[in-house]
Amino acid sequence: MQKFVLTVICCCFSILAIAQNPGPSNITVKGVVIDSAANKPLGYVTVVLQDAATKASVKSTLSKEDGSFELKAPEGKTYQLAVAFVGFASKTFPVKATASAVDAGKIYMSAASKQLGEVSVTAVRPVMKQEVDRLTYDVQADPESKAISALDMMRKVPLLSVDGDDKIRLKGSGNYKILVNGKESALMAKNPSDVLKAMPATNIERIEVITTPPAKYDAEGLSGIINIVTKKNADQGYNGSINSRFNSIWGPGYNLNATVKQGKFGLSGYAGFGNQNRVNNSNQSSQTQNVSQSVLNQNGNGWFEGKYKYANAELSYELDSLNLLTGSFELFSGNFNQNSDQTSTQIKKDGSIAEAYRSLSDGTNHDKGTDISVNYQLGFKNKKDELLTASYKYSYSPGNQYNSNVFSDRLNFDDVNNPNFRQYNKAGDKAHTFQLDYVYPFKKVNLEMGGKVILRNNFSDYRRENQDANTGDYVVDANQTNTFDYHQDVYSAYNSYQVKFTKWTAKGGLRLEHTQVSADFAGTPLDRGYNNLIPSISIQRSFKTSSFNFGFTQRIQRPGIYQLNPFVDNSNPKFVTTGNPQLRPELNNTFELTYSNFKKAAINAGLSYAFSNNSIQNVSTLIDTVTYTTYQNLGSNRTLGLNLNTNLTITKKFTVSINGGISHIWLKGTYNGSFYTNDGYTGRAFGNLAYKFDGGYRLALDAGFFSGDVTLQGKSSSFIFNSYVASKEFFKKTFTVSLVANNPYSKYRTYHGYTRTNDFYNTYSGTNPYRNFAIRLNYKFGKLNSDIKKNQRGINNDDTKGGGSKSGGGNQ
Repeated sequence: MQKFVLTVICCCFSILAIAQNPGPSNITVKGVVIDSAANKPLGYVTVVLQDAATKASVKSTLSKEDGSFELKAPEGKTYQLAVAFVGFASKTFPVKATASAVDAGKIYMSAASKQLGEVSVTAVRPVMKQEVDRLTYDVQADPESKAISALDMMRKVPLLSVDGDDKIRLKGSGNYKILVNGKESALMAKNPSDVLKAMPATNIERIEVITTPPAKYDAEGLSGIINIVTKKNADQGYNGSINSRFNSIWGPGYNLNATVKQGKFGLSGYAGFGNQNRVNNSNQSSQTQNVSQSVLNQNGNGWFEGKYKYANAELSYELDSLNLLTGSFELFSGNFNQNSDQTSTQIKKDGSIAEAYRSLSDGTNHDKGTDISVNYQLGFKNKKDELLTASYKYSYSPGNQYNSNVFSDRLNFDDVNNPNFRQYNKAGDKAHTFQLDYVYPFKKVNLEMGGKVILRNNFSDYRRENQDANTGDYVVDANQTNTFDYHQDVYSAYNSYQVKFTKWTAKGGLRLEHTQVSADFAGTPLDRGYNNLIPSISIQRSFKTSSFNFGFTQRIQRPGIYQLNPFVDNSNPKFVTTGNPQLRPELNNTFELTYSNFKKAAINAGLSYAFSNNSIQNVSTLIDTVTYTTYQNLGSNRTLGLNLNTNLTITKKFTVSINGGISHIWLKGTYNGSFYTNDGYTGRAFGNLAYKFDGGYRLALDAGFFSGDVTLQGKSSSFIFNSYVASKEFFKKTFTVSLVANNPYSKYRTYHGYTRTNDFYNTYSGTNPYRNFAIRLNYKFGKLNSDIKKNQRGINNDDTKGGGSKSGGGNQ
């Protein structure tokens, strides 16, 4: 830790102390920006000096409080000046550089009906934007997007964090939904962290954190929605980028991002593949069992490796100015192998050994995902923003899991009651979705309404085969072999309104959902339905450079296949896990109050409170000497949180960003006749220092802290990471080389935690690879900048719980 702190301090002072070489002669452009209506100076206006021929930004600044500005640029070029500010019409005019100093004089700005988001200014783009119901992070405005992975970009987004196991958190919680371009994605169906770790950040246009989802979104995702919007820039012709990564621990990865536009037809997408090198790990646990006062010790070592590939494409065909047809498809495939060698010893109260064995386990996981969707959008002549959209989507995400367990060195662990065994599990989900959306703009009110039907089938086909001790043959175990068929059909309708005045914006709506569940497991049918009326309201009060936001919504967490699946995982015979087909959805209430200020430094601070009275919790119980873990609807879950994000521009070349938050969690519930309660603080922090040198060089330091989890029956350890990124641009900024060092001070990361029940107290720990080095290459080709048309409405099945990853990471 001392080395880490010293490195941060030294890095800051070293960057600030670097002497710059004298450059070529410069011209100076200055002026004053004036509000034409009030005849008063305008502060914090974006002023850009552009190359008159290419329109590329050369220098940019913000006007001071007195409206004045000053820019310097190399002599020998022809420039133009672009001025833009929220709520005012932008201005662009040539700069007559007849001397070393140019005075543009007073630049009068008049009010505009369009916002800055509709003005094309290729200058310093604001990284963050606070809207009435969401916060948006502009990835393309972040210079590090060429050098880091999409997962590491998540660390920089307000309200988001990535823990030591590479699991993405929204306000410290894992209960959220990830969308890609506003739609549920096959890429993110199971382990979004694995996909984002392999994907370069250059694939992404922006990341939206929707903390108060409006009524048009499905009611799932207790903490909110993360919407990843990918790049779709094109004109007539093509553009794209090629990215590659070589990591000392995580292996190689390759990615192609391309866009093509020809006449009325447009295509944009990306594809990638890579290898996960073999990664070694270790784990230990010690469980004190209260009744017998015996102790169960387990120690193991293992490894995992694999290959993956993914692809995403969106197609667009403009039938005419009012009719638009779009389609998209996504594919994901991952094949992973894992192995573990573990010893288990049960020690009696008197110190003698009650039972012991050694277990060798081999396993494979084959996951796939496919999404195909078609959308038709109809516009109307009389009103530009009046839209009717019809959509259909097919999703299929199967997975095959296999593991084989062989026991040796047995002591009081006979092969009749505890035979060698093999397990198979084919599980996943298939869904058909139909949706209709209508948008009608009044003078100051925007109406949205629509309906949706999701026909979803979760399935699992599993079996266990035990080895006969006499013949050596494997025989099917009928008690642990079955098929699980779970149908979940959701019928919904919504209606919402947005009212926008000069300084106030409000959005409110209702969503009515009916869910019908039918299931069959071991001949026991399940048939039930339930209704939910979900309100949402967001209010924004805007000031000159800041705003206050208030939001309230209810959210639902419906259990997913991995929580419902009754498949019993016996890969560790002393710690057995299974799902629960009887789970009910969890209903959560969330209040948000946020302050945003984008004056000299972008600051976003928020206070939130959420509570649920039927929380889905992961719980464990001890039966004889075996610990069984499953999911249950238990008691209440309350969370009070404070979040803070800021981006500071110390100088034109030196920037600092901080993203963090702290929450207090209260949990309580009754399980197996015992009452449990637990509470504690969780926190997260991320910091970035970046310095841009002349000649296309850039140096950055990332550092972060994640406090760990608080659960009903335990807690997990904190996690610290740091990363150094050095990059250089070549060939007119079309080719970028980045060198990355992650956690150079420690070869391995050690984690630990505990679970405490009335039956036992269990502590666990383990190690994962930590130190790694990488090189990233990014090459851009083409020169296009207008958008491919896409539907403004589409299917987004955000109504089931998102997944998480179990691997470690950094700037892969």
